[in-house]
Amino acid sequence: MPQRTQRAQRKVLKTRIKTRKTAVDFYLNPPEQTLKSPMIRSIPHSQTVQRSRSGFTLIEIMLVLAIIAVLIGVAISQLTGSLDVAKNQRVDGDIQTITTQLKTYEMTNMFMPTTEQGLDALVNKPSRDPVPEHWTQLFKEIPLDPWGHPYQYLNPGKHNPNEFDLFSFGSSRHPEDLNEDGPTVIGNWKPAK
Repeated sequence: MPQRTQRAQRKVLKTRIKTRKTAVDFYLNPPEQTLKSPMIRSIPHSQTVQRSRSGFTLIEIMLVLAIIAVLIGVAISQLTGSLDVAKNQRVDGDIQTITTQLKTYEMTNMFMPTTEQGLDALVNKPSRDPVPEHWTQLFKEIPLDPWGHPYQYLNPGKHNPNEFDLFSFGSSRHPEDLNEDGPTVIGNWKPAK
């Protein structure tokens, strides 16, 4: 009887091993009909491993960020020149607007504000001579140039002796450039380049 028992045990063991192999094979490589079956929705182990490896590596992410940084740097360098041009055009526009208001002041009062009264005469009624009789407020406040500094007004003008000079010192704030003939001056006699 011991021989039969050993044979039976071997047979049972072989069946168990076969069953285990079949279960593992089924798990790793299920038949097509199993994947389509609504009852069983198992993902094979080999596909799970593949999906976890399908992300981006640190080097790929760093490379993309470096390319984006280079593109942003190029865009900023291109816009810097445009910003200077825009500021100069704004100065030209402000000078035209202030000139229009100065001409309105002259038509209303029959004279222009003096250099001492300055552009403040367009905002507040002057208290120094000549005091206008028909003064009206033409600005709520005098605009500043794009660099945050007040526009300069001279009457009579150095460049326009029969009228007035209205100008901005521009982007330069070096003490030697702060005069009407400075290299960055933009005025009603010298428009922006």
